[in-house]
Amino acid sequence: MTTAPAGVTHRLTGLVHALRAHGLSIGTGESVDAGHALEAVGFTDRERMREALAATLLHKDGQRALFDRVFDLYFPLTSAAPDAEASELSASSAGEFDTAALRERLAAALAADDGSALTRLAGEAVGGLGGYGSAPDSDGWSSYQTLARLRPETLLARVRAMLRDAAVGGPEFTDRLTDDEIRRRIEAFRERVRTEARRRVAERQGRDRVARRAVAGTPDSVDFLLAGRAQLDELRTTVRPLARKLATRLAARRRRAARGRIDLRRTLRGSLSTGGVPMRPVLRRRRPARPELVLLCDVSGSVAGFANFTMLLVQALHDQFSRVRVFAFVNRVDEVTDLIARGAADPAGLGARILDEAVLTGWHGQSDYGTALGEFDERYADAVGPRTVVFVLGDARTNMSDPNLAALKRIAGRARRVHWLNPEQPTLWSTGDSAALAYAELVDMRPCRNARQLSDLIGRLLPV
Repeated sequence: MTTAPAGVTHRLTGLVHALRAHGLSIGTGESVDAGHALEAVGFTDRERMREALAATLLHKDGQRALFDRVFDLYFPLTSAAPDAEASELSASSAGEFDTAALRERLAAALAADDGSALTRLAGEAVGGLGGYGSAPDSDGWSSYQTLARLRPETLLARVRAMLRDAAVGGPEFTDRLTDDEIRRRIEAFRERVRTEARRRVAERQGRDRVARRAVAGTPDSVDFLLAGRAQLDELRTTVRPLARKLATRLAARRRRAARGRIDLRRTLRGSLSTGGVPMRPVLRRRRPARPELVLLCDVSGSVAGFANFTMLLVQALHDQFSRVRVFAFVNRVDEVTDLIARGAADPAGLGARILDEAVLTGWHGQSDYGTALGEFDERYADAVGPRTVVFVLGDARTNMSDPNLAALKRIAGRARRVHWLNPEQPTLWSTGDSAALAYAELVDMRPCRNARQLSDLIGRLLPV
């Protein structure tokens, strides 16, 4: 049996807790299996340890990127000290960091695809370019600052020339493949820099804190308002699996509700024959009815990604409702139900298609909740009835225009329930041009900042 190095149990426990904090479901049995796996593979080969822990702790492919980042914090690669040549090239006669020399060595390492050299250069780059705060001991380390100063993406032509000098050039399509491979190597180096910066920050601030705050989570935990294009594209791939999970949950709730609740009056009346003891509870039977659903979505600015994802999710859940109607607005409202249905095959282009084909703006392009609510109340009054659940999606920022509370009050009066899902955190609801607190006095307003919260809210708020 391999003897575990000191502290490895604490590191493994911290790794599991950090993954749980990001929403991964890891039980006690899986944690024990991970410990046994480490004993089996040993502690000398870091990559074998990584694969053993991934095999025992993860359940889905989409969790691997998060796992790798957290693993690098708790089981960091021990960086060797730079050699004499590297030290000489990294400093100028004035004692300042020599970025040009580092770029030359980086280009050579990229051309050779030398992983160990790239890891060492990432450490040198963060140490020389990424520190901020009081010198000589930096208060922190920034991968963004390091990459902005080093600019590895500009080395593509130089690395291509090195590869051409080392081999006979091929046809044009081979050059394109070479460029793609160089870009892949550069991105891998950029990730090494991010890993090294997180490792250094973790040494100062603690692994647990950095693992929870500085490591990007799984797609369903990404903040809608902070998500970039790549993250939104990745999030769209979760729509179908998330819809299937929600449909199963809603169907189970509907089956439980179909059994009915206890009719207290009839139960007590029947208990007279048993001395007042309710031996046979009488259930109030009910006919299960699928609700009607209306979405009213702000598709302007940063909230557009949140609205588009929710529309796609509801479209995937359409079988769970008797009727679904979807409306989009910026400062005018238009129904986009048919566009959502036709956009199922092209979720990435949904937002652009809505903006192109629907009439959502008037004489200006800023969101205007008051005008949009008033127009919805006037033009689409037939969309809301006693069985209708309305979800309003938006940040409730009115750009200093009239919030038109009366229109929302009339909509709420006709609907079964109105839920407002706000992608901003509640501490911002009373700031600037936000009318969220005023709207919250009329309807149920809840924060909804990521796909995980959205799934939970839809599963809990929809009636059966």
